Amino acid sequence: MKIIERLAAGQAIAIALVLAFTLPAFAQDEDPQMIPAPDRKAGEGEGPFERLIIRGATLIDGTGAPPIGPVDIVIEGNRITKIKSVGYPGLAIDDEKRPQGATREIDAHGSYVMPGIIDMHTHTGGSTKAPEAEYSYKLWMGHGITTIRGVPSGSLEFSLSEKARSAKNEIVAPRMFSYHTLGSGEKYEDVDILTPEDAREWVKYVAHEGVDGLKLGAHRPAIMRALLDEAKINNLGSTAHLGQMGVAQMNAQDAARLGLGTVTHYYGLFEAMYENNDVQPWPVDMNYNNEQHRFGQVARQWRLIAGQGSEKWNALLEEFKALDFTLDPTFTIYSAGRDVERTRNADWHNKYTLPTQWDYYTPNRESHGAYWFDWTTADEIAWKNFYRVWMQFVNDYKNMGGRVTVGSDSGF
Repeated sequence: MKIIERLAAGQAIAIALVLAFTLPAFAQDEDPQMIPAPDRKAGEGEGPFERLIIRGATLIDGTGAPPIGPVDIVIEGNRITKIKSVGYPGLAIDDEKRPQGATREIDAHGSYVMPGIIDMHTHTGGSTKAPEAEYSYKLWMGHGITTIRGVPSGSLEFSLSEKARSAKNEIVAPRMFSYHTLGSGEKYEDVDILTPEDAREWVKYVAHEGVDGLKLGAHRPAIMRALLDEAKINNLGSTAHLGQMGVAQMNAQDAARLGLGTVTHYYGLFEAMYENNDVQPWPVDMNYNNEQHRFGQVARQWRLIAGQGSEKWNALLEEFKALDFTLDPTFTIYSAGRDVERTRNADWHNKYTLPTQWDYYTPNRESHGAYWFDWTTADEIAWKNFYRVWMQFVNDYKNMGGRVTVGSDSGF
C-alpha cells in the first residue's frame, strides 16, 4: 500500500520513496498471524449481576480525593449505582446501616478498589513477540486495565472480531476500542491510496466496518486534511504517531489545527517548538532504517526547542488547550533508553516475559524497538534530558487543564 498525491513526476517519485520508508513502523500493527483468544473457560469471571455489592473496601475514586473506607459499592447490571461509607477503620461495622438486597457479594475488607485503568495506546504484541492474544489480554486484566484503545491491536478484521467477542463476554479481555492505520482492511490489501478522495473513501469503508477511530501517521497535508475531515463526518476519533519521516511537513501543531484529536508518544511536539531550525539537524550518516539512529537522534531534540515558560512554549500549550487537543505520552515504553541494563535485568523477566519476546528484544538491527546494539552513555544521557523536558511540557499542559491520557505501548 502506497500513499502519495498526484504531483509532477519527479516530486511523486521523491514522495513515494519517503513515505515507503514509514510503512515498516506500522507493519507490526497489521500482523495476520495473531492467534485469537480462546473462549472463556469455566471459572474465568462471572456476572454481570442484578445487584452486586462489594463490601468493606478502601476506595480510591480516581478524582484526586484521598482513599476512603470502609465503603460498600453497589453495582446494578453493569453500572455503579451507590457508594456508601459504612464505618471507620478499626471499628466494627453496623450491618443494619449497610446497603441490602445483594444478589452477589464480594468481601473486600482489607482491600483497595479503584476504577479500571484505560490504556490509550496498546498492541497485542505480534506473532514474533507474543503471538497469542490471550497473553496480552490477561496481563492487562491482571494489572487493572479494563479498557484498551488498540492502535491497532492487529489487523482490521482480527481487531473487530476480538472487540465483539469481548463485548459479549465470550473471552477474558478488556473492553476494546479499535483504531486503525491508513490502508487497513482486506479490501485495501492491494489498493493504492493516491489522493485526498481516495483517503476519504477509505475512511468511509472503515467506518462502515465498525472501527472507533483512525491511527494516523504524519501524512502530507492534503491527505491529512481529508482523513481528519472525513473522520469527523463519520464520528470517528483520531490519534497520530507523527513519525520522523513526515513530521517536518506535519508536526503536532499542524495536525491539531486540522482537527487531530490526540498525539501519541512525543513526535511532533518538539518539532513545533524549534528555535533555530525548521528540520532537525541530522548527522551526516543518518539513516531512518537504522533504529539506533532513529531513536538515538530523537532524544537530541531536547536542546533544540524554546525553553519552558518561553513565548513559543506557552503559545503552543494555549493553542492545544483552545483546540481541546489530547496528549497521550506513552512514557513507559521509552524508559529503557535511559538505562538499558536496568531494564534488561528487571525482576519480572524470569517469570512473566515470554521467550519469544525476550529473543525479539535482544539488541539487533531488524526487530522494531530493539535498537540498543551500539547504545552508549551519551545516548542514555540524551534520553534522560529528553524525558525531563518532555515531562515539563506534559505537566504544564496538565496543570493548565489540558487533557493528558495514559498510554503504555507495552513492549520491552
